[in-house]
Amino acid sequence: MNNIIQEKTNKFCFNSITKKGKIPPQAYDLEEAIIGAIMIDKKGLDEVIDILFPEIFYKKEHQEIFFSIQKLYHNSKPVDLYTVLNELRKSGKLESVGGELYLIELTQKVISSAHIEYHSRIVLQKFILRKLISISSNIIQKCYDESTDVFDLLDHAESKLFEINQKYLITKKYETTQCLIQKAIEKIKKTEKEGLSGISSGFHKLDHITSGWQNSDLIILASRPGMGKTTFMLSMVKNIVVDQKIPIIIFSLEMSSIQLITKLISSETGISSEKIKRANLSKLDWDRLLHKTKNLKNIPLFIDDTPSLSIFSLRAKCRRLISQHKIKLIFIDYMQLMGIHDHGSKFQNREQEISVISRSLKSIAKELDIPIIALSQLSRAVETRGGSKRPVLSDLRESGAIEQDADIVLFIYRPEYYGFKIWDSDEDNDSCIGQAEIIISKHRNGGLDKFRLKFISDQSQFVNLEEKKYTSLVWEEDYKKNVLDQEDFFMSPSNESYEDFENNPLSESNKMDSNNENYLDGDI
Repeated sequence: MNNIIQEKTNKFCFNSITKKGKIPPQAYDLEEAIIGAIMIDKKGLDEVIDILFPEIFYKKEHQEIFFSIQKLYHNSKPVDLYTVLNELRKSGKLESVGGELYLIELTQKVISSAHIEYHSRIVLQKFILRKLISISSNIIQKCYDESTDVFDLLDHAESKLFEINQKYLITKKYETTQCLIQKAIEKIKKTEKEGLSGISSGFHKLDHITSGWQNSDLIILASRPGMGKTTFMLSMVKNIVVDQKIPIIIFSLEMSSIQLITKLISSETGISSEKIKRANLSKLDWDRLLHKTKNLKNIPLFIDDTPSLSIFSLRAKCRRLISQHKIKLIFIDYMQLMGIHDHGSKFQNREQEISVISRSLKSIAKELDIPIIALSQLSRAVETRGGSKRPVLSDLRESGAIEQDADIVLFIYRPEYYGFKIWDSDEDNDSCIGQAEIIISKHRNGGLDKFRLKFISDQSQFVNLEEKKYTSLVWEEDYKKNVLDQEDFFMSPSNESYEDFENNPLSESNKMDSNNENYLDGDI
């Protein structure tokens, strides 16, 4: 009977405590074990010195004790019970932490520093939970303030969460030489088998120089407006996603997702982007459009056209996409349109903000072990320069940090844009009309070089110069000659609409010889 009464009394007392308030997350016993282990075995401190800091401890006395331990460690002095007691006595904090007796009790609660790293990480988790509670409480308070702007509050919440991630969750990884050599040998074997160690861009000379886009690399693709940055990006996207079926994500801060996919359709079908924009398509165009877009419907391409994307949002989205869709490559168009969205940070100018964005992109590339290709604008200094107006590294707009953080810097240069008719570097005076020069001005793990590509403006694509690609008019003539004439019927210059084609797709004028499917499937 007494046991039942006692149980009800305990239950009542527990309910009373929980109704009065909640106890912040803590691991009081582990805090004692960690400090005790450090004072009896300095090896334990070596294991956790990069994890622990005074504020991580819940109890104020433990914060003071660890601050003294940390001070001794940084001054290269021995750390044990006596040196810690002496340091606390010198700072006048010995009595406030419980005196000599309390420190002696801490050392008596453990016999070794075993599992100290695991214990420290639990204490760190409790600290992060307390920080999240504090941040959440602050956000809740601001939510009730009528003068608070909801978008500013979202940015504030993002920056605070990002700060926790940056400060407390990025852990150091150490690997032995033996492990690293084994990984390097496996990578060499894979390269020998596949020909490239990274992701092929689809451009032969570029792949020869870079051996493909490498994991953890930050690649900057820069040019003046109108040179074709987005077109070059989409040409690589087509080569990577359509031909190789490698999943990628494009963060488009400048163009809408529909505009990008329309450019990709023009590139894939060979139909002029102007004709697609105006919907001025013949039956032949519609037929090819419908056939070729079937190949695009199931490609592993993801487009995010969120304007003014923040670094925090980019990191979160990339992690989710890598987890869910195994993304292998990230494109950003373009980096000057990104923002920090951290109201706690005060940047004196835009250059400092771009520097932070650049460093963050490199950090994300390393953290996720994935290549990031970021498009960038060049300054107007290129336009005012005399001569050929070829861009150089100092032309990168708004920040010298971009060239420091980047592993590879590519420039797109089209002399035709400036009114030149021939290449200035050719003795044969070759025409530069419809051509572009890709300049590799920085290559951290390889040599510098430049090469030329063919630029087909009406189809929004760059192609290898040695390959002869048909324009939309050429393939139409070739198609009529090799396919339609064999069917003994005449295709009129079509004022007919696509609706006519859809209403009677099996009419004689719309038939397709099944023997010629391979022609449509091939690259024109």
